[in-house]
Amino acid sequence: MKLVVLAGLFGLTFGQNDPHMKHERTSIVHLFEWRWEDIATECERYLAPKGFGGVQISPPSESIVVTNPWQPWWQRYQPISYNLCSRSGTEEELKDMITRCNNVGVNIYVDAVINHMCGAGGGEGNHSSCGTYFNAHKKDFPSVPFSSWDFNDGKCKTASGEIENYNDIFQVRDCRLVSLLDLAMEKDYVRVKIVEYMNKLIDMGVAGFRVDASKHMWPGDLSTIFDRLNNLSTRWFPTGSKPFIYQEVIDLGGEPIQAKEYFDLGRVTEFKYSSKLGAVVRKWKNEKLCYLKNWGEGWAFMPSDKAVVFVDNHDNQRGHGAGGASVLTFWDARLYKMAMGLMLAHPYGLTRVMSSYQWDRRFENGKDQNDWIGPPSHGNGSTKAVPINPDTTCGEGWVCEHRWRQIRNMVAFRNVVHGQPLSNWWDNSKNQIAFGRGSRGFTVINNDDWNLSETLNTGLPGGTYCDVISGDKLSGGCTGKQLEVDKDGRAYFFISNKDEDPFIAVHTDSKLSKSSCTL
Repeated sequence: MKLVVLAGLFGLTFGQNDPHMKHERTSIVHLFEWRWEDIATECERYLAPKGFGGVQISPPSESIVVTNPWQPWWQRYQPISYNLCSRSGTEEELKDMITRCNNVGVNIYVDAVINHMCGAGGGEGNHSSCGTYFNAHKKDFPSVPFSSWDFNDGKCKTASGEIENYNDIFQVRDCRLVSLLDLAMEKDYVRVKIVEYMNKLIDMGVAGFRVDASKHMWPGDLSTIFDRLNNLSTRWFPTGSKPFIYQEVIDLGGEPIQAKEYFDLGRVTEFKYSSKLGAVVRKWKNEKLCYLKNWGEGWAFMPSDKAVVFVDNHDNQRGHGAGGASVLTFWDARLYKMAMGLMLAHPYGLTRVMSSYQWDRRFENGKDQNDWIGPPSHGNGSTKAVPINPDTTCGEGWVCEHRWRQIRNMVAFRNVVHGQPLSNWWDNSKNQIAFGRGSRGFTVINNDDWNLSETLNTGLPGGTYCDVISGDKLSGGCTGKQLEVDKDGRAYFFISNKDEDPFIAVHTDSKLSKSSCTL
């Protein structure tokens, strides 16, 4: 009997670790604050053809509408009900998007905010994305419904009701996070309402969830909720597929709550990855690329099969969450592309690409005073559509890093080399490195202040290859640099330290046929 139970638990955990990506795709893109209509179109016209495996969407639940400051990005993380209407669109538009993305093999992962409702100072009235009444002062959310009986105020032992000491696990999990009304998840009624919300999304066709603020919930409570989730829709997924779960747990070390407490429930976001990679690429505190020879578990990161990794996310690109000033973002485009290339070439973890929007930064005392600004919007607060420029970039303030040639081509690189081991490592003991992925891909990076000029063993079959960083393989030729690999797998590389993108990547799908001509 015990063996049967253990086998069942193992199967559940394995299922929740599986992102269920189709067509040998390997990466998620976070289309932060995009409208459902625009995501549906992007799945069809770009994400599926370019090899993206899934989209993390912003929270679809009804949230508070904040007018001071004016409709900030973080209002999406303050739900007032589980109605599926937000500034990204209606329930019908959400359902249409999920269907259309699934139909082209792109999964949808929902950012699920289940730890709390809105802030205690949220007031009362109908200031919400669906116009639903609530009264945060009285902890009254009739559309769920939740009442004052459903929150943790009685369990929290701090005078303020807030988390005051992150070394106290009871405060972290039972008290309010920045005044957000903390749900009493040990109560079965609360669990039932959360499960109903998540199961509705599963039945609509989502593939899984990014679970917000998991560190602030007891693993046992989350386990009970996840155990009650439906299997994925058999319209798009194999029978018996469990929803993919990846949990936001900020663990930089030094606190009693550790990411490993959540490993049995699904994957976990590895925040140390973002912070450390930024420091290495920036060359802070004498960090060097050559130190990445044992990147991953060798840097005391969580096991690769448990980790979701990223160069930046929607929090830390604004200085929130974790990671500090080392975190690279689109504002540091040259270094950012290099870091993204490295992440997508390396086998560690499940990769998530950030797709952002710009805002007017205004620094005082080292802090961006405008880090609250919401997505590009019209005067009435409605989110603007994402227009595509003739050069395939985005307009109206949408950054769309996932459309940058260097990044989308490295997403394809990762698909080609998936399952291949790290191989043929080379470094100059400083900031020039190269490594392969079996016999299917090879990348070289120069982050030194001088040129790289080396003949290296790539492990690739002999032939002519297009560098997918400087250009594309197109019409039988290369629009950028090309690389000659001899019959022994060796090739000469030259990368100027002044190049716009001082790195090169080639893979077997970027190889030209013998009869090809170059452009």
